[in-house]
Amino acid sequence: MIPRFCPSCAAPLALRTEQEDGGPKERLRCTACDYTHWNNPVPVLAAVLECVDREGQLLLARNAAWPGRFFGLITGFMEAGETPEDGICREVLEETALEPVGRPSLLGVWDFQRMNQLIVAYHLPVQGEIRLSPELVEYKLLPPEQVRCWPQGTGQALATFLRSRGIEPQWMT
Repeated sequence: MIPRFCPSCAAPLALRTEQEDGGPKERLRCTACDYTHWNNPVPVLAAVLECVDREGQLLLARNAAWPGRFFGLITGFMEAGETPEDGICREVLEETALEPVGRPSLLGVWDFQRMNQLIVAYHLPVQGEIRLSPELVEYKLLPPEQVRCWPQGTGQALATFLRSRGIEPQWMT
């Protein structure tokens, strides 16, 4: 959502070009005060969940807000005062009720410009009874060899995980 009004003084925001350190830059700026809407990307945490008590199958889930029947990684936002590692463990527990087995390991960081996000993805071994939060409507458990990757950020994380296991990723068309 693009803001229309300044959060400091409630005046309208307008696209204005001003000189910045790197040269002229067009941004939404307040018409009355010095406020600038920076529109920086939002960090999003993602997890490739390996169910150690289910023969290493990977859990993919379908978000209630997504159209169609796409199954993806567990994702979520960091909260103030937590590390990315603590944040992804919390998100996994909240959304699936699965308990982490050890600490998450970083797979990498990918841009997801369509959503103005920066994906920080981890591999996380988990175990326990799967109980989905209302945010998720269903899940699949698949052996790593049967998972198909998608081209966007979290799909790249999944492909990185598969390659780390000696599995050449198969891609959705």
